[in-house]
Amino acid sequence: MTDQHITAKVVARKDFTNDLFCLWLKPETESGKPFDFKFKPGQYCTIGMEGILRPYSIASAPHEEHIELFVELVPKPHGNLTPLLHQLKVGDSIDLLPKAKGIFTLDPGYKRHVMVATVTGVAPYVSILRDFLYRSLHFKLSKEEVDSSFYILQGASYRDEFGYYDELFDLESTCPLSDMTVIYAPTISRPNEARNAGWEHQETGRVNIVAEDFLSKLYYISPAKTLVYACGHPGMIEDIKARLLPRGWKIKEERFWKE
Repeated sequence: MTDQHITAKVVARKDFTNDLFCLWLKPETESGKPFDFKFKPGQYCTIGMEGILRPYSIASAPHEEHIELFVELVPKPHGNLTPLLHQLKVGDSIDLLPKAKGIFTLDPGYKRHVMVATVTGVAPYVSILRDFLYRSLHFKLSKEEVDSSFYILQGASYRDEFGYYDELFDLESTCPLSDMTVIYAPTISRPNEARNAGWEHQETGRVNIVAEDFLSKLYYISPAKTLVYACGHPGMIEDIKARLLPRGWKIKEERFWKE
């Protein structure tokens, strides 16, 4: 660890598949005391091991005690850091840069937010939604401030890759705010494979194509009052920009590169 790093201890871990997992990190000072790591919902932190540093979008909200990360293993020789992260156990420590970065945050100038993601690209949206709900419930925001709609479209190859499936569907069906709307639409790109047997949702296909169809059906929202967020695989982002920008939609992007 260098003087620019602090230590983050792994306090919890959850595995969804052989290559998708969540880590919960507790930032600490050199003396072992808790470090107040500040960030805005949608930002990323930079973590590292053995001198390798990489940025990761934060899934937790700022009011939560620990930093939550949703990680996809990229095996060697293409992956350098994620194979090391995949070996972490509760109690292990990694390096953490003390400042969060990024501008992929909620734009309050819009009331309609269409959030498109590939697999782990959903992480900043989870952070944004948790924070929006927390502030709305605890800081008595006005009806005008709370009146917002969030449409989360997440694509994956397989049904077991939706790490926040239950949380997002619960928020859609039991949102405690009558003026806040949440719609979650997961889609799988390989519906005929055995691993996806029993898929009970209508959506199949790549999320960039699903997003275009989705927006064409939402006659009650317009490009003028809506912001489209795209996070994850660069190929998805480029395709969705090619599809939507000519039609007047505004897009905010955050690209994930594989190692």
